[in-house]
Amino acid sequence: MPAVVNIFTQQTIRSPAHPAQQDPVFRYFFGDRQEARPRQASNLGSGVIVSPNGYILTNHHVVEAADEIQVALADGRSLPARVVGTDPETDLAVLKIDADQLPAITFAQADSLKVGDWVLAVGNPFGVGQTVTAGIVSALGRTHLGINTFENFIQTDAAINPGNSGGALVDANGNLVGVNSAIYSRTGGSQGIGFAIPVSIARQVMEQIIQSGGVTRGWVGIEVQDLSPELAASFNLKTAEGALIAGVLKGGPAEVGGIRPGDILLAVNSKKVADSATLLNLIAALQPGVEAQLTVSRKQQSRVLNVQVGRRPVQRTLAPEAEPELN
Repeated sequence: MPAVVNIFTQQTIRSPAHPAQQDPVFRYFFGDRQEARPRQASNLGSGVIVSPNGYILTNHHVVEAADEIQVALADGRSLPARVVGTDPETDLAVLKIDADQLPAITFAQADSLKVGDWVLAVGNPFGVGQTVTAGIVSALGRTHLGINTFENFIQTDAAINPGNSGGALVDANGNLVGVNSAIYSRTGGSQGIGFAIPVSIARQVMEQIIQSGGVTRGWVGIEVQDLSPELAASFNLKTAEGALIAGVLKGGPAEVGGIRPGDILLAVNSKKVADSATLLNLIAALQPGVEAQLTVSRKQQSRVLNVQVGRRPVQRTLAPEAEPELN
């Protein structure tokens, strides 16, 4: 598949000086030793050409902290790439290479995928070159995996191995349905449980990055938790659907709009809230500056509160890993 490329990165790692070097007694006996020489760390991954003029979609963790990025095309060319922008909270990034008339992938229709559909995972596992593996869609809408802030993963049993990250998950017609991102593994290799970011999220993030260099999300300043059956019973709720407001930021949009700790958030602009992950995605999809209607249950009474949506603060990221795994 010519629209899938191999990505190779280099990073210079400088080791910090040993703490003993700061001790004058140590220096008296052993002298002033030079700091350790910088070492080069390499990483590999995959990417998907999304436009004929050189935009490439991949994973954030593939290119994070890279000093040099090379993209190997299907026609044998190897070109340097620059980072247009990244979104650590969905683990997506957009690169740009100076080339044109490239073979761009076709995006599948959002939400067209069904459990049981056949899919192909295309990438560069272990750096051996472009590889295609087949499987089915095992599940949709996987959340609470602890991989990204915003999760709505496609689960597949198509073999995904280190190096596949950022590669394409395509349907039987070759249309992009997801971006391969992570695996569940106790060995480091494929065990039949892989996760891909759905094309609906990937396309939305990609378009924002290309347009503005980053992603803007809505935020209202609340801390939420899932409703367990026991919590739902304590609130005299018939079901455990919704999200419990565990905390409200003082002076934040939610507090100004009347949201209180202990409220049960049931809907955002009439869209039903199933759990805390659904709520996070619904709030993030709102445009900062607009007024949103939040439906809450308080003391067994439903009420609609108007909240002015703020802009989600930039989140700090952890140190990069070669390939996300769940253990």
